[in-house]
This record gives sequence, C-alpha cells and structure tokens, in this order.
Amino acid sequence: MQRFGCSERKALHVVKMSASLYRYESRKRDGTALKLRIKEITQTRVHYGYRRVHVMLRREGHKDNVKRLYRLYRVYRLSLRLKRPRRNRAAKLRQPKQLAFAVNEVWRADFVADALFDGRKLRMLTVVDCNTRECLAIDVGQSLKGEDVVDSLNRICGERGLPRTIKTDNGSEFISKVMDKWAYERGVELDFSRPGKPTDNARVESFNGRLRQECLNANWFLSLDDAKAKIAAWRTYYNESRPHSALTGPRQPSSPVDAACRPRRRSPRSRKFLLLSGTKTGTGSEPCGRHFQLPRWMGCTPSNVSATL
Repeated sequence: MQRFGCSERKALHVVKMSASLYRYESRKRDGTALKLRIKEITQTRVHYGYRRVHVMLRREGHKDNVKRLYRLYRVYRLSLRLKRPRRNRAAKLRQPKQLAFAVNEVWRADFVADALFDGRKLRMLTVVDCNTRECLAIDVGQSLKGEDVVDSLNRICGERGLPRTIKTDNGSEFISKVMDKWAYERGVELDFSRPGKPTDNARVESFNGRLRQECLNANWFLSLDDAKAKIAAWRTYYNESRPHSALTGPRQPSSPVDAACRPRRRSPRSRKFLLLSGTKTGTGSEPCGRHFQLPRWMGCTPSNVSATL
C-alpha cells in the first residue's frame, strides 16, 4: 500500500481479502513448557503412549486436552510401533473369562525369570489382585520353591486377608504338597490353567509383560539386594502412581485400591437379567414356559424364584 499509495480498503478489494483477516492477530498459547515436559516424560518412561502421558500431565495441572497432546506427540515422532504376533487361531477353545467383583476374590500368581549382570539366574514370584489390579507382592530370589510361595502368601494374607481363589499355572511350585495343604487348611480354591495355555492366566501374564518391559529391561542388577530394591521401588510406583488403562473415569485414581473403592456405574444392558415371567390367563397361576434368570451372586436359582413369584 505504501508503494502504490492506495488505501487499505482499495488494496483489500483488489486482492479480495477481508479486513478482519488482514488485521487478525494470533492468540496461540505458548506451548514450550508443555513440549519440554512431554519430551521429559517420554524419555523417562520410554514405553508410555500419548494417553498415559496425558494422564500424568493432567495430574501436574496442565489443562490441554488429549487431541492437542496427540498432535504434539506425532510432530515429535514419539509414537512407538510395537509389533505383536498375529493370532491366526480361533479363540473358541479358550476358557470363559473369570471376573472379580470384590477385593480378594481372585488372585493370580506366576513366576518371572531374569538374570544378574554376571549371568546368575534370578526368579520372581508375582501376585496380582484381579479386582483392584494391585500388585500384592514381587518376591525376588535365586531359587524359589513351594515353601517360599507359602511363606509369601502367608505374609500377604496377614496384611489383607485370605482370597477365595488363586489362579496359577501347573508349575512345580504351585502343585506341590505344601501348597495343596496350605490351600486345604484355609479353604482357598486353587484354579490351575490348562497345560500350554498361558491365555488362561492372561491377567498376570500381562502384568509380567509390564514388569519386564518397564523394570527388568530398563535396569542393570548388580546384586540380589540391588535387584530387590529396584523391583520394590517399581512395584510401589506401579501401585500408587502409574496410570492404569483399566481404571477408567474422569479422574485417574492415585492407586488401584482407590479405584476399587470408587462406585462404578453400570448400564442396564450390562445386567443380563431375563425378566420374562408371565401366564396364559394373566392370573399368575399357570406358567407359560417363561423363566426369570438371576445372576449367581444374588443367591437365586430359577426354581426358588418361581416359587417366590
């Protein structure tokens, strides 16, 4: 405009641009601090995706939504592609998923193997509560037997009570006479998975994968005591600070136990009740072949329900 000596209105008319667009000033927020914090988290927690990074940023007070975080996450090429084997076989032969609706209802236990820096073997006993997703214990040793498993369970039960069921594999430590005697005396059911079917105990297998990915592969163990200290620190972080994808809600709880104590909202469709009671005459005296099915936790069967109706 200064070169040709024309007014702003004429110049905008020639280039067909609105005055509001010409005078617009960007109000973009400064995201330098957010970008630096995202890089720090991803460098410390290498295997965290953008959703877990977003949870940690919300805990620190950042108000940015997950879509803006995802854009920055892709700009810096922080996303990791974890290749997993394709499951070509059908899953129709798998056992039905066993759900836990209360604390200490179902525990899952398994062993994880690793090594020290000099090649000496290392074994870990992991115990997980299916309802709270809490890691109850990670006992580290070079040789763990059935007696060591019983000692670990006695210590855990002394702190939080006895479980109703313990899901394990067919390892020699779990099928030993000592373990069988311990379970019989305390009325605890031992549920063994099928041989060669690790998917029957998938919950603890998933936890073992997180343990190996975030702790065992990320640390160098110089001695047995050093391994115990580092694994215990990771267990505390897993139970109290680590974001859990299974614990959903508007605010992530500070620990898995807090999530279990929080009331959960269920939709009516999730309650598989079949309220199909009725009669031919409408008086309720003649059943018309319909039934009223209730879940087992209500302690009712179709026979005693029809008697009450």
